[in-house]
Amino acid sequence: MPTTVIPPSPPSRPRLSLAPTRGRTVLDGGWWPRSWDPVAELPGLVLALTERHGRIRHIMLNIHTWDSRIRRLAVGPDVVRIGWFDTLDPALLVATTGRDVQVDLLVVPPGTTPEAAERAMATAADPTNLRHAPDILTTGPTPHATTTTSSDAYAVWDNEGGSPASDGIHRGHAESTTRPRTGVPA
Repeated sequence: MPTTVIPPSPPSRPRLSLAPTRGRTVLDGGWWPRSWDPVAELPGLVLALTERHGRIRHIMLNIHTWDSRIRRLAVGPDVVRIGWFDTLDPALLVATTGRDVQVDLLVVPPGTTPEAAERAMATAADPTNLRHAPDILTTGPTPHATTTTSSDAYAVWDNEGGSPASDGIHRGHAESTTRPRTGVPA
């Protein structure tokens, strides 16, 4: 059985921007960690997400981005399982609640300038946003004038929530990251 890591210090308040409601969005918000240390960064995020969405039981991260590979993390009275995936985009964190609700967050790299990080998190939390996490980080925010017709609204179901998106958003990403919104690998 994997060892459960207990953070040595109290969790810091996360730099987080969440969409006002869940629904037909590509992302549920954006998070800007202060470092790539999961033991230091994840507890505060888990507590904030728990407050909004209920108990968080599982988090999926890119295996190459973070400094260490813990498998289980104690946060308050709960233990959160951490999954590490080669195919998950580094700009994405996927959390699953105790009710199997998936929460997809843009991960803004710690070294990002405050202005760029705030813009990226605001874009990710915007309910009208139809861009995926890596596209937000590479191209910056999009004006609110983006429109999607009902015929192309369901063109893309991806690893960022299986939400409707326009055809141009998915360009350049491997098909191996495609999966439906529900269900998390064990």
